[in-house]
Amino acid sequence: METKEYPVKLLVTGASGLLGSKLTKLATKKSFQVYSAYYQNTPQQGTPIQFDISKKTSTEKTFNEIKPDIVVHAAALTHVDRCETQKELAWKINVQGTENIAKLCRRNRTYLVYVSTDYVFNGEKGNYRETDLPAPINHYGTTKLKGEEYAQSLALDVCIARTSVVYGSIPATGKTNFALWLLDKLRRDEEVKIVTDQTNSPTLNTNLANMILEIVDRRLTGIYHLAGATALSRYDFAKALAEEFNLNTQLIKPVTSREIAWKAKRPRNSSLNVAKATQTLGSKPLKIHEALRELREELSLNK
Repeated sequence: METKEYPVKLLVTGASGLLGSKLTKLATKKSFQVYSAYYQNTPQQGTPIQFDISKKTSTEKTFNEIKPDIVVHAAALTHVDRCETQKELAWKINVQGTENIAKLCRRNRTYLVYVSTDYVFNGEKGNYRETDLPAPINHYGTTKLKGEEYAQSLALDVCIARTSVVYGSIPATGKTNFALWLLDKLRRDEEVKIVTDQTNSPTLNTNLANMILEIVDRRLTGIYHLAGATALSRYDFAKALAEEFNLNTQLIKPVTSREIAWKAKRPRNSSLNVAKATQTLGSKPLKIHEALRELREELSLNK
């Protein structure tokens, strides 16, 4: 008698977000039974499942129903200024939510990928490696680092995937991303003020999702910096976007962070070194022009 092979059960939290929506879309094309967890906005891909990660009973009930083999925990409050002004809410979602997920992953021997951020670093040097010591300078970074610590100390098999300035061709959870916002402004011939003194590693969500799915397939553990392969200031990223889409770069006006009324401090240079991912993965971190070319192709297909 033939033994039936059951598909691997993949639970993605934050499935209607910028990363989660792309991850669930790509995962449904592979041999996964995809469960798309959400709190407010119903995901378009996989089997939608609504629960509140910050509530133990709600999270436990979901785990008991699904019994996932793998969890990609992408749900978070990522609005940096909101995290600063609503610290308790940020802690509840980013820290307590992760603690709940990680404990259940341990109990159920579930493999966990925790999606983190370049904002765990203070930004004083940039080109951060996985071995560099985190030192966040805002509450968002603090909560995400605490989430990393819970994931690593509680789950048995875990990968920490740090990324940076994620953008993509489709707005997620009813909000736009930096790339789409900028393209919209420039197409309307509106001037935009973009900071010159904040450097990151902009990451196309498709590239990030493909790298995470490879990590899932191979059950890799430890910390990986999964970001774009080019470090850029926000201003240079904006100019590169405008050039790729043949839009007027003169509309992009350089300003410094001091001229922007942000509630939270931003790291000056939190760019991530992606050498480990480049050497280890078949899905490589894309250089900025490769990623923007892919973004342009995706947008033309969306029309």
